[in-house]
Amino acid sequence: MKMYLHALTAILAFAVSSAAPVAKAQATNWPEKPVRIVMPFPTGGASDILTRILADQLRIRLGQTFVVENRTGAGGNIGMEAGAKAAPDGYTLTSATIGTLSINQYLFKNLPYDPEGGFKYVSTFWANCNVVLVSPQHNQARTLSEFINWAKAQPKGINFGSSGVGTTPHLAGELFRVRTGVQATHVPARGAPQTISMLLSGALDTSIDNIASYAGLLAGGQVRGLAVTCPERWPTLPELPTMAEAGIADFVITSWGALVAPAGTPAAIIEKLSRTMGEIATDKSVQERFLTAGARITSSTPQETIAFAARERIKFQELIRLSGARAD
Repeated sequence: MKMYLHALTAILAFAVSSAAPVAKAQATNWPEKPVRIVMPFPTGGASDILTRILADQLRIRLGQTFVVENRTGAGGNIGMEAGAKAAPDGYTLTSATIGTLSINQYLFKNLPYDPEGGFKYVSTFWANCNVVLVSPQHNQARTLSEFINWAKAQPKGINFGSSGVGTTPHLAGELFRVRTGVQATHVPARGAPQTISMLLSGALDTSIDNIASYAGLLAGGQVRGLAVTCPERWPTLPELPTMAEAGIADFVITSWGALVAPAGTPAAIIEKLSRTMGEIATDKSVQERFLTAGARITSSTPQETIAFAARERIKFQELIRLSGARAD
């Protein structure tokens, strides 16, 4: 019996000592073939565009093609499920967002993936801001305080729009309602284009929506921004105050994206990929490409990404409770 235990111990020790060189070799050689990035949202949206910019930069630095595959539906759940169930070999990654990692679990009764245990987190790679918007043709407010005073004077309250239940524009509007005391009704739309159409027609009084979707309209004067929901002023809209500067403290809501891999993906591959994404984030030309697309490029270590997503869950769980939002 003792001889058997000694032999078993020796085998286990050999297996452990052999694992490190194998993992190191995987990271050194990876990627040896094209890598798929599952995109849970449609082609042409902000998240899709930014993911394709990242994929091109990963190709340049790692010497293999990174193919973006759109697997859409159910608020991103279909693509996330596909990414979680893929082989954990480093050849399938998923472009996740604030919604799929920190919000959907509170909106859907039965989520088909585990946003915490189902993935290895690699790095954040983009962040953008929401902006309080009005149509100059239908509202004369030029500051946030003017708009709030006008809204409070409306006998039947106001309407605010979003691209759907549980999105950051929806939850930002709910937070605005709670924090200001304005009587406001949520009007969900089928994406940003429909929200824009309703805002321009006067069917909506406001929307606290994503800057990327409104960049051209803001520049052309068709819509007016009153304040941004990021912690500091946005680089392409430096004239707009933050919510804190406009008089509402602790009102920070940003959208963001992160790259994740299936649980079980070798740590050495995760670390190599995260390190590469950190290098990409320092490239000035890539920073400009992201800003042109309406976002800031970001990066974080796997541990920082996990902690950040966890903090966001706490915030949005409470906002969803306040709003009563459900997606099923």
